[in-house]
Amino acid sequence: MLYSMFELSRLAMAPWRAAANATRKSLRSPWNPMGDTLAGRTMAASADLFESMTRNYGKPGWDLPTTEIGGKEVAVTPETIWSSPFCDLVHFKRAGAPDGQPKVLFVAPMSGHYATLLRGTVKTFLPDCEVYITDWTDASMVPISEGRFDLNDYVDHVAEMIRAAGEGVHVVAVCQPGPPTLAAIALMAEDGDPLRPASMTFMGSPIDARLSPTVPNKLAEEKPFDWFEQNAIHTVPAPYPGAMRRVYPGFLQLSGFMQMNWERHVDAHWQFFNHLVEEDGDSADKHRQFYDEYLSVMDLTEEFYLQTIKDVFQDHKLPRGEFEHRGRLVDPSKITDIALMTVEGENDDISGIGQTQAAHDLCSNIPESIRIDWVQPKVGHYGVFNGSRFEKEIAPRMKAFMKEKGRKA
Repeated sequence: MLYSMFELSRLAMAPWRAAANATRKSLRSPWNPMGDTLAGRTMAASADLFESMTRNYGKPGWDLPTTEIGGKEVAVTPETIWSSPFCDLVHFKRAGAPDGQPKVLFVAPMSGHYATLLRGTVKTFLPDCEVYITDWTDASMVPISEGRFDLNDYVDHVAEMIRAAGEGVHVVAVCQPGPPTLAAIALMAEDGDPLRPASMTFMGSPIDARLSPTVPNKLAEEKPFDWFEQNAIHTVPAPYPGAMRRVYPGFLQLSGFMQMNWERHVDAHWQFFNHLVEEDGDSADKHRQFYDEYLSVMDLTEEFYLQTIKDVFQDHKLPRGEFEHRGRLVDPSKITDIALMTVEGENDDISGIGQTQAAHDLCSNIPESIRIDWVQPKVGHYGVFNGSRFEKEIAPRMKAFMKEKGRKA
């Protein structure tokens, strides 16, 4: 019912959005003298702000047409090399890329935002690496006839995509996928899979959410499991392809994230309004670029969301040695020859300090010589994988780690 009400309210706002768009365009027309007045700019800014706050944000494009290799600009073409109803493995093919560059597979979060949230991450690695990324599908777009998708399926998908990326790939799990990615790699290592990765990097991941618990961690533990079943799960309405599928809606996840930093978001939109009035186009465009991505959300299947809540955030099965994959116990100590790097942000309010570092304790048989732990000063959760400090301080360390510590194919 909540999902249907949300859709109805969004549709009800459509005429008002259209009116706001018309007002904005009229006031910004070079033929309208009122557009040059303070009153005109204020009205146009108000219409712009209203439209942006009530719009339905669809899945963003990758918008990475080129990169620079050896001082030369080359074309980049995203291509799907492996696919299931719930995920595509995207390879960013670079024209004329030299042989021998590292292959890097980014396991993107499946926690409400699209994989394009890592656009900046991908962009930073494109000049030096063959980049692959898991592009998870919005559950509302998957017909119910395609069946279920739970945490076990997620582990299977990660393992299959590691194999699809090929021998010697370096795997980077960003945030949520840390535990299932570690599980997939541990199983591959125990099986002696020849396509197991050369290295694994975990960034801001809840490997052990008991350590330095944050607001989301505390919420998951304080609320009984039944509360999440009764309050977080809703049915996808028609005309979505996934109609009748039970999901955790992306708009609920987004509202939770927004409430965590409500004052910061209010201030950002107030500044956006002022930038529009002052005709500071560069600052306004930066705001749009961030929020066009941040406000684009996707649904998660009921079974995946609830199993993640239970196994990762309530029962802490992986750090307790109780995590099972289809009845098989997952043992990260079986990993012996895959290099390990962990990256955390000093001010991370999603995955607290120590949660990602816990991977080192679990992977007890990896030699010290191929381990690295890095805590980045002065960044929060988003800054762990995006932004200037990521580009200048974190990414160079990751690339050096992959080159120097990764197992040779």
